[in-house]
Amino acid sequence: MKKSFSHKVVMSLLAITLLSSCKELFNEPNIQSNPNAVTDVDVATLLSGTLVGVALLHEDTDVRISAIWAGALNGLSRQHQGYADYIVSAQNFSWDPLYPIASQTRLIQTKADAVGDKWTKGVGQVLEALLIAKATDLYGDVPYSQAFDDVKYPTPVFDKQADVYNALQTVLDNAIQNLSATAGLSFAAQDFIYKGNVSKWKAAAYTMKARLYLHLGDYTNAVASAASGISSTAGDALIPHGTSQGTDVNLNYGFFKLNRPGDTGFDGSYTPTLLKARSGSTNTKTDETALYNHIIKVGITATGALDPNVVDGAYTADAPHPILTYYENQLIIAEAQARLGDNAKALAALNTVRSGLASGYFDGKTIPATGRKYDAYTLDDFSATGLANPTKLATVQTALLYEIIAERYITFLMQYEAFNDVRRLAKATPVVQLPIPLYTGTQKPARYIYPQSEVNTNPNVPKPVPDQFTKLTIFQ
Repeated sequence: MKKSFSHKVVMSLLAITLLSSCKELFNEPNIQSNPNAVTDVDVATLLSGTLVGVALLHEDTDVRISAIWAGALNGLSRQHQGYADYIVSAQNFSWDPLYPIASQTRLIQTKADAVGDKWTKGVGQVLEALLIAKATDLYGDVPYSQAFDDVKYPTPVFDKQADVYNALQTVLDNAIQNLSATAGLSFAAQDFIYKGNVSKWKAAAYTMKARLYLHLGDYTNAVASAASGISSTAGDALIPHGTSQGTDVNLNYGFFKLNRPGDTGFDGSYTPTLLKARSGSTNTKTDETALYNHIIKVGITATGALDPNVVDGAYTADAPHPILTYYENQLIIAEAQARLGDNAKALAALNTVRSGLASGYFDGKTIPATGRKYDAYTLDDFSATGLANPTKLATVQTALLYEIIAERYITFLMQYEAFNDVRRLAKATPVVQLPIPLYTGTQKPARYIYPQSEVNTNPNVPKPVPDQFTKLTIFQ
């Protein structure tokens, strides 16, 4: 991401943080005893550094594994081939830096309280929700209620996933209340996501609430929250990037192009199959050739290889990376309304996304006009013989849901929300799923394995330790 001098300073602070253990994080006496340590970081600078950490955690290896386990990306070589074979152990996963950065979101709130700054506190609460949601969505039961007080709780309990979800809704409600305050301190210079725009952070909090409600099948509340969520693509929470290697390049570009070219790709994944199917000759209202070429570049690593487009598409060095977006917000409304039985409202929300795609907008970049077509659908298009019902589903509702789910799958490429969808849709009613093939074996991965360091040091880790095929509570 593009950073001022202050952001570079914060990167150094973040590096120090990531080298420390979760238990020692921000232990003031220890910090003060180190003559080389920073002893008083103001809340604005802390916010800047924490945003860097949150950005990292939305583009990291865990997100890449989730894309493989969702069938959207394939692991073709070395360690990532093992991920595609669903072979992992507790050694493959770590809560560093997730929990240290989550601790920083708490410290933001404490420091904001000390100066009466409700706005910055509200942003800290949104960031806390983003990180703890990632933890529970990938691992299930996780430390939360006791996670940030190592003196009182050196071995924190693992809260039930349902309790974590309830707590996150409260955190987001409090964030919205704080972000609704009539005054606060400006943090525009430190905020590379929204440039200090409090209204945009508030809308993002509502979209996050809607996401969590959708996971639980609470469609009424999902719609209600999304109604106040991100209201246009101008409100997208995007991580900005640049072209300076080792400083601000998109981490997907760093992996696909610089560090591990050929280790992963779209060969054998479901992504090219879906994109081509949606541009079939029978669907005269859709042409995703341009989006296909935006996402996939043939022949970068080998002749005919379906590589991530790091040349002129979605994964260039300076490509923004999404955290929460208008498209997601509208697709939450679309799916929730369809499941509530209001096909007309569901279709209206879906068509707003198609309208955005027709303009060429996709995660802060513009896809070419040639091969780009997203005409508005009508409900007749989802009838048994409709052009948008390629699998000939029996009802308009299920055919419409299939299209919404397909749109979400493409929208969430290289976001862990795609993995959430794959697991969630196995229980959502009516059951409508994409025919995503297994890479190997007879069962899909359902969760990440608790890190070995946690298993070794915390007696509260659930026993027996669940493996990667054990379903999470909310997706059972």
